[in-house]
Parts: sequence; structure tokens; C-alpha cells
Amino acid sequence: MSSLDILAIGAHPDDVEIGAAGTLLLASKKGQKVAILDLTYAELSSNGDVERRQQEAAAADKLIGVTERFNFGLPDRGLEQVREQAISRVVDLIRQTRPRIVLAPYFSDRHPDHESVSRIVREAVFNAGIRKYQSESAAKAYRPSQLLYYFINSTVTPQIVVDVTAIYPEKMEVLRCYRSQFELEEGSVQTPLTNGYLDMVEYRERLFGQQAGVALAEGFVSAAPYVLTSL
Repeated sequence: MSSLDILAIGAHPDDVEIGAAGTLLLASKKGQKVAILDLTYAELSSNGDVERRQQEAAAADKLIGVTERFNFGLPDRGLEQVREQAISRVVDLIRQTRPRIVLAPYFSDRHPDHESVSRIVREAVFNAGIRKYQSESAAKAYRPSQLLYYFINSTVTPQIVVDVTAIYPEKMEVLRCYRSQFELEEGSVQTPLTNGYLDMVEYRERLFGQQAGVALAEGFVSAAPYVLTSL
């Protein structure tokens, strides 16, 4: 496939959408190529099942306009046991798709899988640029221009914000694709996600927007200093 503008990576289907669906929507509307990678199928989730979650992810993809969605099928709640394999596979995907920007979960989160993915992606972005790392690979070494961390459950002051005011109803429509996670249905159990979670996401993004002088914004933390080419 041709080079991506953004590769957004999460542990489970819905992670990327919670933190960055608005940014991906804006990029897609501009004709940029965006893709999502889920490291697991979220097979241990309290509600829903793998088949339902994949159907929900496909619906979200259609609304966002992603170029492609990947899933490595690594073990849910077992990422640390396959850490080196995960890093290696993310390196391969980065080299194959050559994204300008990689998005990963913020490195401090109540869910251990989100923190694991954050560390895995950080190492993979670094290793992807080392020519002698996995030198037998057909894809050449490549390092993205930026690694940015998005928020799932955390709220800290962001370094970068994206104004998503104009498309926020569309972001909420994307998140509502995951009904099995955010709504109490017959046979489901209460979790933090079914207890006003989408309201919490909107509250956070209104807070980020207020800090930046807009109505609603998604926030990011940069893995490295952000360079201004002019003032």
C-alpha cells in the first residue's frame, strides 16, 4: 500500500476512536490516508464478543473513512508475554506503511493494556529506523516524523490540541458504533464504560477546547519536542 499520513494504534477496537476519532475524521476529509491497528481482538471484554466488536469496528471505519484497519490478534491482557513479537510486528507495519505520524495511547492509563501498547509503540517507532534491526525484512528502515500520544482514560494538560468542534457530532456517532461497550444491553454488565463514559470523553474534550480557545478539542502529548519552522 502507499504511504500513510497517520497510523493510529491501540490495544482494543475502540481505543483509537475514544482518543482520536475526531482527528482521524478531519484528516480523512482532507484526503489524507489514515489507518488503525488494534493489537488484540479484546476477547476478554466484559461485554460483547469478538464477532460483535469486529462488526462495530467496521462500522466505525466506514464513518471515519480509514484506508485500512489491521488487527494482530495478540492476546488480550497478555501483551507483556508477547512483547518482543509485538514490537517486531509493529516495526514491520511501520516500515511497510511509512506513516508520517504514529498515534499511541498515553503512557499512564488505568488499563494496563493501554500502557503496554504505549511502550511497545515507542520502542517500535525507534527500532523501525534502525537499519540493522530486522535487516532481513524486505521493507527498508523508516522512522515516522512524529509519535503522539492520545488519551483514553487519562486527563492531563495536552501539548498539542486539534480543534474538532465542527465534526464532534460525527465523532460521537463513531463512538456510538460500539454499543456493546458503551450501552447497557440485555445480558450485559455494568462497567466504567457503561456509566456515562461518553459524557466523560466529551467533558474532557470541552476542557481541552476551553484551554485552547475553541469549543471542543482532542489532546495529544508529543514524544519529542515539537519544532516550529517559523513564528
